[in-house]
Amino acid sequence: MRLYNFIVLTSVGPVVSQRIWDIWQTTWNRSNLFTSLKLPPISFGTPGPIGDADIVVDTRKYQQMDGFGASLTDSSALVLNDFKSSNSSGYWSLLYKLFDPTEAVSSAALSVVRVPIGASDFSASGYTFDDTWNDLSLSAFSVDRAPAYVWSTLADIKTVTPYLKFFIVPWTAPAWMKTSSSLNGGTLKSGYEKLFAQYLFKSVQGFTNKGYRPFAISCQNEPQHSNPTYPTMLLPVEQEALVGIALRELLDSNGYTDVKIIGFEHNWDNAATYPVQLMQQAPSAFAGASFHCYAGTASAQAAFTNAYPSKGVWFTECTGVINTDWWRNIKWNVQRLFVSSTTYGSRSVLIWNLVGRANGDPKLPGTGSCFPGCRPVVSVDNNRWYLNEEYYMLAHSSRIVIPREKGGGFATRIGVSVGGSLGSTLSVQAYVTPRASSSDWLKYGIVVLNANDASGGWNPQPVATTISFNGLQVSPRYGGMHRQIPLPTRQT
Repeated sequence: MRLYNFIVLTSVGPVVSQRIWDIWQTTWNRSNLFTSLKLPPISFGTPGPIGDADIVVDTRKYQQMDGFGASLTDSSALVLNDFKSSNSSGYWSLLYKLFDPTEAVSSAALSVVRVPIGASDFSASGYTFDDTWNDLSLSAFSVDRAPAYVWSTLADIKTVTPYLKFFIVPWTAPAWMKTSSSLNGGTLKSGYEKLFAQYLFKSVQGFTNKGYRPFAISCQNEPQHSNPTYPTMLLPVEQEALVGIALRELLDSNGYTDVKIIGFEHNWDNAATYPVQLMQQAPSAFAGASFHCYAGTASAQAAFTNAYPSKGVWFTECTGVINTDWWRNIKWNVQRLFVSSTTYGSRSVLIWNLVGRANGDPKLPGTGSCFPGCRPVVSVDNNRWYLNEEYYMLAHSSRIVIPREKGGGFATRIGVSVGGSLGSTLSVQAYVTPRASSSDWLKYGIVVLNANDASGGWNPQPVATTISFNGLQVSPRYGGMHRQIPLPTRQT
């Protein structure tokens, strides 16, 4: 398998020139890992016979992307903070490897960070922002109950890129608001919906005052899941609707009209029920719904978008586990998240932990989640950092959608299809990135995964591929493309 980023530049107006300008590659055997092939530009020409696969890019526009990224849990921030103390130069090189948006740099250029509101299963201890019992006035509320290293790490990340979006979400309400009187498991008490909305609103204010104005907030992570070993909370759709309505009113009346409320935050398998019902009950409160990967398939997002085509869709969590196969993990994730979920409308793809130990630690003591261990995007051990497969999946797509320069915008997904006798072996996504000046050449990116390994073993076979766009074609017969496209790829 190989992943390619194909960067296509085309002049505006009548097509005068169109070239593949750059190709980045990750191979199944790791001989190349998000590596620029540094080949001469390849010009499109007069169409000829198609290859064994034919990628056809068109100009239909779909959703604008908000970006790609991961969650900065307390554990991720702790590992990074410790790394900064022991190896400052290594710490900063890692942050730049993850977030540097500079054009043509070998970095992931991540642009979305998801941050828990209070403790999760990846915290040193359980807490919320107000654990004073029956504090109905929320007078004891403080975002400083989060470890200081969360805020310092966010501050450092913010110095690397100007394009960050912050998604914030609680794993639970304070225990005194819940039927279980515990952070772990239980349900929000009936009649506490407006108070919980105030708690979430104060969280938005607190993040903003720290310098991290949220792009979006969700009312509850995985509202259909309760676990007695770590912070979780059931939030039936009727309650989430009431929380969302009250929160929207608070945001709108206090200068936060731009902050989106995203509903659901749970698995694909219930896409046709909970989030649809949520929009029915609170249509003006929620910007849309977000999904996780742990049950169902990405195609289920269509049930939501068909019911509410004007609402947004985000994909906000998926994790792999340690001691599993590198190549299979990349195939699974690229096909389901980076191609399928975006095809069904997702404006983001977020992986779970940004950073952790190679064994999946540190976790909340006693938690029963993530067995035998959740794999982070980056592992830090022995005073060094190591990039896991999630990094390369994110980098190939994130690099395409990040703004090309100051004043430019995030990319928009565009139409793409694959034909030919081996077309089914390729998974493809395509984007166009707006430019700051209308006179600049447009930048198109194609993400391609070649999974032509159905015959077994770990030696994916080349697929001779043509790319057709704007009435022109790049063919295996032309310009060295036979050397480039036949590799298993992801393209931008």
